Amino acid sequence: MSNLNPPTRPALPPSDSAPTFHGRVGSGTGPGAIIMLVLGTVLGLVGAGMLSGGTALAVATAAQGNDGYFTSQAETFTTDSVAITSPSFDIGRDFDVPTGVGFDLATLRLQASNVATDRDVFIGIAPRADVDAYLADVNHSELRDVQTSPFRVDYLDVPGTQTPPAPADQTFWTESAAGSGPQEIIWKPAAGDWSVVVMNADARPGIAVNLAAGIQTDLLGPISMGLVLGGGILFLLGVLLVVFGAVGLGRRLTPTPGAPGAPGAFGDAGTPMQPPAFGRVDATGSVTPQRVARAATARQASVLVPSDSIKPVYRAVLTGHLDPVLSRGLWLIKWLLAVPHFVVLAGLWFAFLVTTVVAAFAILFTGRYPRSIFHFNVGVLRWSWRVSFYAYSAFGTDRYPPFTLARTDYPADFDVEYPERLSRGLVLVKSWLLAIPHLVLLTVLVGGGAAGAHPWRGDGGAGAGGTDGVSLLGILVVVAGVILLFTGRYQRPLFDVILGVNRWVFRVVTYTALLRDEYPPFRLDQGPTEPATETVAKTSAGSTP
Repeated sequence: MSNLNPPTRPALPPSDSAPTFHGRVGSGTGPGAIIMLVLGTVLGLVGAGMLSGGTALAVATAAQGNDGYFTSQAETFTTDSVAITSPSFDIGRDFDVPTGVGFDLATLRLQASNVATDRDVFIGIAPRADVDAYLADVNHSELRDVQTSPFRVDYLDVPGTQTPPAPADQTFWTESAAGSGPQEIIWKPAAGDWSVVVMNADARPGIAVNLAAGIQTDLLGPISMGLVLGGGILFLLGVLLVVFGAVGLGRRLTPTPGAPGAPGAFGDAGTPMQPPAFGRVDATGSVTPQRVARAATARQASVLVPSDSIKPVYRAVLTGHLDPVLSRGLWLIKWLLAVPHFVVLAGLWFAFLVTTVVAAFAILFTGRYPRSIFHFNVGVLRWSWRVSFYAYSAFGTDRYPPFTLARTDYPADFDVEYPERLSRGLVLVKSWLLAIPHLVLLTVLVGGGAAGAHPWRGDGGAGAGGTDGVSLLGILVVVAGVILLFTGRYQRPLFDVILGVNRWVFRVVTYTALLRDEYPPFRLDQGPTEPATETVAKTSAGSTP
């Protein structure tokens, strides 16, 4: 029923009727900056992993207990045979334990106590050949498998008719202990084929003992220290490269005066100039080249041309223009087609996190957001919105997103007006405290808890629910996709609501990412373009508005 092939596109309007941008927006493809960003991201992620691993090992080293051992919970082992033996473990073949390193790689501690208080217990470790000779023709049980949750033991029963002499009287044991109450042996592993034996001290059949094992190693300390130091160096180097790369890309993204995204691009009264989607119309119905040209020209006149008569609702502008014709079934696999974007965005969002922290310190001390970093971070959000509009949070176009941070003629776009000054104090509380009411509401809208609308989520905060559980946005997008699958039409009211939810999310992301100080409004502004709410009287040149 579904058609997975993208629909045939209508012809684009003639070049003289196609909208153009005011000013030039850089492509953001500086080779040196990209190399630094990629290398810095790789080094930063590797360094972060090493730091995490080293910290975990350091915590584990400190958790070895007052006696220096990791100790398992004591469990009861029972059998009707004469002895319980461990499987053979060949150190040097099964386990590689180097020697001569100046410290103990591992020390093993085994503890045993007889459940029956009137019996003495024996525990010992010896070469496998000696144990086999001692238990020849003796009924004993060899451990095959031990499960901890729930606790269960599997034995291999070895038949025999002989009764061995008391184990404590034998001289081949490397380490052994026998007596009433808890018994313990401590053994430093050495090359050889070994076996552990637990018996009643008088070698009578019928064993019921509590066993616990512990291990202590001096290896964790040096490894954790090396991981922390090495990871710290790599992480700091990665952060520096990421910042330099982001600054380089941000400079190339900086628009010229009058271009979309530049201070003048919002008009004297703050009207945002938004790029249209070439060859697209907002209304459903038949599509002709003439209609496409008229729609593009109208959008150019109404969106790109600044006006001093209106103000935007918020200084973060999100647009999304619905394709007039959409494939019925392509939306089912768009998430797969967008995998290359997800890989790139994972690195970009690591860079976004790093540069946002750098910007936070810059705002705290100077009251300004570094302009190059600002344009880079807005570019990451823009890229994220294009991918989400295509793949999972709107399904509004079949046109594959471009791999660029810059503004293009893509039907989904995002931009934020650069703030000349920002509050130094607000930077300390915006992301986590002041945004709580929005984050709580967006928990319902986009799912995933309060983090669902947080910039560190990695996709701009907008999602269709997906891995974060059921959400209003996810339900709406799936419903729109199912209707499209069976009818071939994307319901305009659904699309408008979906765009409104995404717009709310990106406004909150703009605020929590410190890009603006204005608090986001509690409103669901629907539709493909930003609404305007305030009328400002036009003034003559030189007069005060």
